[in-house]
Amino acid sequence: MRNTYESPFNTRYASREMQQLFSPDMKFRTWRKLWIALAEAEKELGLNITDEQINELKKYQDDINYEVAEKKEKEFRHDVMAHVHAYGEQCPSARGIIHLGATSCYVGDNTDIIIMFEALKLIRKKVIEVIRKLSGFALKYKDLPTLGFTHFQPAQPVTVGKRACLWIQDLLIDLEDLDHLLSGFRLLGSKGTTGTQASFLELFDGDHQKVEMLDKLIAEKMGFKDVFPVSGQTYTRKLDSRVLNVLSGIAQSAHKFSNDIRLLQSLKEVEEPFEEKQIGSSAMAYKRNPMRCERMSALARYVIVDALNPAITASTQWLERSLDDSANKRISIPEAFLSVDAILNIYINVAGGLVVYPKVIEKHLAEELPFMATENILMEAVKRGGDRQELHERIRVHSMEAGRKVKEEGGKNDLLERIAKDKAFGLSIEELNQLLDPVKFVGRAPQQVVAFINEYVNPVLEKNPEEDVKIEINV
Repeated sequence: MRNTYESPFNTRYASREMQQLFSPDMKFRTWRKLWIALAEAEKELGLNITDEQINELKKYQDDINYEVAEKKEKEFRHDVMAHVHAYGEQCPSARGIIHLGATSCYVGDNTDIIIMFEALKLIRKKVIEVIRKLSGFALKYKDLPTLGFTHFQPAQPVTVGKRACLWIQDLLIDLEDLDHLLSGFRLLGSKGTTGTQASFLELFDGDHQKVEMLDKLIAEKMGFKDVFPVSGQTYTRKLDSRVLNVLSGIAQSAHKFSNDIRLLQSLKEVEEPFEEKQIGSSAMAYKRNPMRCERMSALARYVIVDALNPAITASTQWLERSLDDSANKRISIPEAFLSVDAILNIYINVAGGLVVYPKVIEKHLAEELPFMATENILMEAVKRGGDRQELHERIRVHSMEAGRKVKEEGGKNDLLERIAKDKAFGLSIEELNQLLDPVKFVGRAPQQVVAFINEYVNPVLEKNPEEDVKIEINV
């Protein structure tokens, strides 16, 4: 409907795959899976639940009667009980054992954990795909000298490939954090209204061992190894904070990359992909704006700020629980995932289609390298019998004058010509140009690229074979 607000995450940014994970249908189907897991576990531990009841629950597991649920929610003002009753209408023989002993957080919180877990796995797949794209780029351009920049002022040359390794390294750190987070993921389990499991202890006639086993069985049936050992009514909201901190880290890395590409595109050295009929500006037809990297930057800032939401929520929960987490959590967590999904879709696209302009890079090097080569020139002239202190002063004077000409007159850097004409140096323009081979100024940059890719990147890529990653950039 054009007269109703639509989230840009749905219409412009996030992939359908990520949107599906945070969809109502995914949530409510997971609720039903959890109710089935609960019933199965309770039956296995001796409660009077039949195979026929469980089979009936499974029959309607994915056939959700939404109209009934929506009608019941208007009546009850309680979403979980609305779906319990809707499910019960479809499964009359199992109606009395649905949600047996559980509180709303049994389905709500466990579902949130399951969805975040699946969403993190999708994020992980896309992070690895970015690393794969960038590693190919780094190796391709490992030997291409380019001006390094500190404070965005020309500095000692690096190589285009070496710079890409900085982007990859940030993502490897994010991947470490992501893997650590995933390895410790656990369900809330079946803890009851204040986390004491009192209702389940009553169901099992005071058998503590069966209550403990119920937790473990539910986790196993839902594909998890463990549950939180203790809780209030909810799982600790520290988990949400940890999750968004990892997503924020990925956003930070992407923001750094997007800023670098935007700067390089301004210099006309490296550009993001530009479609054949893409328009850069409605007024200035010649423009090639870095709109994809700008979108990455914009979304990344949103995620970085959004990570404060679960941090504040975790720190302000009251005792065994308070409900002031719910409204915030419904927005902040899905939108962080949708944002990072969109960021990584763009990152994969840009990293796989970066355009490099070696001639522009060479031109910029030629303009600045004479200043950076003065120490090498000084050493060579001393080897030929010159006085180091005298030559140092002459180079200083020549450099200042050449710099003045560039800045005040807009002229070219004529430092080499000045030194060639100064007989105190005894060096021809040809000999000076040989000293200015950019390859001599990049240090171990090419070797660093090869070592980094072989020792740190390839082992990650080998453990994670290339997958078919769906990339969607809507606008």
